[in-house]
Amino acid sequence: MATSKTTTKKTAKKRTPAKKKASTSKTTSPSIKTFSAAVEYLQNQTNYERRRKVTYNKDTFKLDGMRKLLTALGNPQEKVAMIHVAGTNGKGSTVAMISSMLMGNGYTVGAYTSPHLIDIRERIVVNNEMIGEEPFTSLIKDVVEAASDLDFSPTFFELVTATAFKYFAEQAVDIAVIETGLGGRLDSTNVITPLMTLLTKIDLEHTHLLGDTVEDIAREKAGIFKASIPAISAAQSEEVIAVLRQCAEETKTSVNVIAQDIEFSARFGGGPDGKQHTRICVITEDAQYMHIPVPLAGEHQATNCALAVSAINELKKLGYAFENIKMYDSLATTTISGRMEMVWDRPKILVDVAHDPTALQALIKSVGAHVPYDSMICVFGAAQDKDIDAMLQKISLGADKIIFTQAKGHQRAAEPKILQKRFAEISGKMTQIANTLPEALELAAQAASQEDLICVTGGFHIVGETKSHLRQIAAKKK
Repeated sequence: MATSKTTTKKTAKKRTPAKKKASTSKTTSPSIKTFSAAVEYLQNQTNYERRRKVTYNKDTFKLDGMRKLLTALGNPQEKVAMIHVAGTNGKGSTVAMISSMLMGNGYTVGAYTSPHLIDIRERIVVNNEMIGEEPFTSLIKDVVEAASDLDFSPTFFELVTATAFKYFAEQAVDIAVIETGLGGRLDSTNVITPLMTLLTKIDLEHTHLLGDTVEDIAREKAGIFKASIPAISAAQSEEVIAVLRQCAEETKTSVNVIAQDIEFSARFGGGPDGKQHTRICVITEDAQYMHIPVPLAGEHQATNCALAVSAINELKKLGYAFENIKMYDSLATTTISGRMEMVWDRPKILVDVAHDPTALQALIKSVGAHVPYDSMICVFGAAQDKDIDAMLQKISLGADKIIFTQAKGHQRAAEPKILQKRFAEISGKMTQIANTLPEALELAAQAASQEDLICVTGGFHIVGETKSHLRQIAAKKK
């Protein structure tokens, strides 16, 4: 495999104090005439997704600023019906399944997710189509110009979020499904008044920001609850459920938890096509959804699917029309990039954005259940602020050989040498180091036989660079 190296210099700008004029937007907004200029502008704004150190409090993450920006844009978020989704794992999959069922019943659906794998426009989608380069550029320019009269400089995520809301309003979508970026309580998306709020599986993540316990993290995620707005949660631990119920009571709403308030069961077995499938049953007070095939691989997708089906059931109660047959047929078409995705045939390369111990454990089990192979070579890179030791422990259970690397331009990436050293304290399995992702893929390809599997995992950055690199190789072969 040929290697490809590019370097992009990125600088972060701090928020301008309230008493000073935010001149940045005024001086740069006229230059946003092309898609590349829009992307470059965004990359030069404060981006907490890439920073090594972030102070998580109301001073750093100010929702008042986001509200000011949206007001300057005419409050587009108030013109669209929305569903708000928070959680640790499964947000993207849940958004995808809800979107599929809505589209299958004739609704126009917006989806806002983060981060992206290759193209920033992946974050803003209508009916599975990314926003075009021209409308993205035009909207970014509009948002930046609106921000130029404010008393602060919006962050990368605030600008993109405002762009998404404005695009969905202009496209007159019937419903937009909005995924939080970080946490929930102080997330820039938490300025909307949704039809409902959804919580996927909650686990330890961003502990240096959100809290050291699942209870602390659950409270942050439950910060999206709104008074009298129905909330639904995926199956959770008892500790998390107790926090969610307390938060719901404090917010003057209620939360229905799958496998507690909503009857739920899952069964893994063979289907008519001879392949292994997970099927779920979801029973609410007013409806039964029986033996539905889960469209995405992995037993962990069962609870995500149950959450998506429960969300559709809630929409029915709100007056939205659905035909169950269309629901099931469209659900079956759901796909999502970067989750158990086979991206290369020879050698077999599978990518998955698993970025915490729970997700990695689910990945290892899913690969074992769905992908035949002789041995697995794992290409692994992760952010240094993750629970690395626990992630390495999970990797050691499934991989026969590990190549540690890091994604290009990922400022929070853990150094491969450190990953290898910490892994050696856990396992005696064979490991190698590659300073770049293309080098790691080359090493893996050289070591893999025809029946072996190369699995690239550890987060969005490593998967995104893998897909981009392989796309370049495929283009050269044509």
